[in-house]
Amino acid sequence: MNFGFTEEQDLLRKTARVFIDEQAPLAVARSALERGESRAADLWRRFGELGWTGLCTPESYGGAGLSLVELCILVEEIGRNLVPVPFVPHAIAAIAVLELGSSVQRERILPRLVSGESIATICLPAVESSADSVAAAPQGAGFRLQGVARFVPDAASADLLIVHAIIGGKLGFFAIPRETRGVALRPLQALDTLRPLYEVTFDRVEVPRDAWLGEGTTSTAAIERLTDRALVVISAEMLGGAERCLETSVRYAKERVQFGKPIGIHQAIKHKCADMLFAVEAARSITYYAAWAAREGRDDAGVFASMAKATAGDAFRRAAGDNLQIHGGVGFTWEYDCHLLLRRARSDEAWLGGASFHRERIARLGFGAAGGPAAHSA
Repeated sequence: MNFGFTEEQDLLRKTARVFIDEQAPLAVARSALERGESRAADLWRRFGELGWTGLCTPESYGGAGLSLVELCILVEEIGRNLVPVPFVPHAIAAIAVLELGSSVQRERILPRLVSGESIATICLPAVESSADSVAAAPQGAGFRLQGVARFVPDAASADLLIVHAIIGGKLGFFAIPRETRGVALRPLQALDTLRPLYEVTFDRVEVPRDAWLGEGTTSTAAIERLTDRALVVISAEMLGGAERCLETSVRYAKERVQFGKPIGIHQAIKHKCADMLFAVEAARSITYYAAWAAREGRDDAGVFASMAKATAGDAFRRAAGDNLQIHGGVGFTWEYDCHLLLRRARSDEAWLGGASFHRERIARLGFGAAGGPAAHSA
């Protein structure tokens, strides 16, 4: 079995890390936060120039034509520095168009998303609730949407909303420009202010039929594939954040001197760092296996997507908490970055369901007939 990354994937990681560490360190996120902003426009432009905004979009639509594995590599690096760009919801929205849209809709929407000229976000249903709050009803040659989508990330930065709605008792998705008449945003009080959340209200919003992704051909299986890919992408971001917590903790334990000795000599600190390392590596293994399973279209991809979400969520939450504890009193202050990582850990953990929800989903889905892992290269 070969569970390693290819030479091209390692090069992507190295390039992304060098660029992000130089152009978007955590200080950039902090500066944006202090200015009351959630997005650095110049960084987003550079992401588009590097081709990252279309990393796993096929070349026929102007993208790089890479896979979900490469996207996770990039998202992991973005998560390490909490880069203030709406990359994750934009990437998931692009996947939604690719998975659910017709060929005509892909041709119309994807090139603008790939270039970064248009920013999209995704309004996914709350997976831990059976209540869907947006309904679509036939209206003339199109549809009328009525209701509210809650906890939509980076909605104010986006000009295109990929919105879930109930159509005749089934779940479908619409691509709706944010400036459409009847669409209104209300900012919500979010723990993670680097990823603001919004309540999006649809008040008799009329859209043409071609706004309906798939125009009636979208299957439940396609929506499940979209959800699984979204879970994997979020897991990759959590993995990057947990890795940053580990690095920060180890560095501080070496630098902080107490009674003439670094605090890292104490077993209590060593054990926390060792536990963090174990959790990070476990999250890394399952996240990239889940990305590979989704890429290959395996029947058990949903199981591994939920395993990744649960494992990475636990790892990031614990790493963020231990990072704060290792820093001691200063870890609670605004001047240190511990609180930024802790906020993102809590935010990402809740997005599309927490660890308990996904462990229940694993129990429901089981491992299927496909059996265990197959020999592969990432």
